[in-house]
Amino acid sequence: MAEAHQIRMQNQVEEMVQSLERDHIRKMQGRMFSCSAECCDRPSDSMSQVHQCIDRCHTPLAKAQGLVTSELEKFQDRLSRCTMHCNDKAKDLFDSGAKEPAVRSLMERCVGSCVDDHINLIPSMTRRLKENLDSIPQ
Repeated sequence: MAEAHQIRMQNQVEEMVQSLERDHIRKMQGRMFSCSAECCDRPSDSMSQVHQCIDRCHTPLAKAQGLVTSELEKFQDRLSRCTMHCNDKAKDLFDSGAKEPAVRSLMERCVGSCVDDHINLIPSMTRRLKENLDSIPQ
C-alpha cells in the first residue's frame, strides 16, 4: 500500500481504537481491578476460590479484547484482499505491455479506492463494536 494511504488508514484505525479504549475498555479495566481487589479481601476464601474469583473478574475484559482483535483482523483481511486485487490488476496491465508509469498510476488509484472504501467502513464497525462491548455482561 502506498505510504500516504497506509498512514491515512493507520490514523483512522488508531483513532477508532483509542476511542473504544477510552470510552469502553478503560472502564472495564477499572471494574476488573476493583473486582479482583474485592476477591483478595475475602480472608475466609481458599486460594483456589480467590483465583476463580479473579478469573471471573477478568472474563468480561478478555471477551472485549477478543472482540476488538477479531473485528480488526477481519477488517485487515478485507483490506489485504482488496490490495491483492489491485496487485493482480497491475500485474495484468504490465503483462499486457503497459509501461511502468501507467501501472503505477493504476496501482495508486486502485489502492486509494481500497483505502477510501475501508475508511468508510470504520464508522459502522465502530458502532457494531460499541454495541457488542456494551452487551458484555459485567
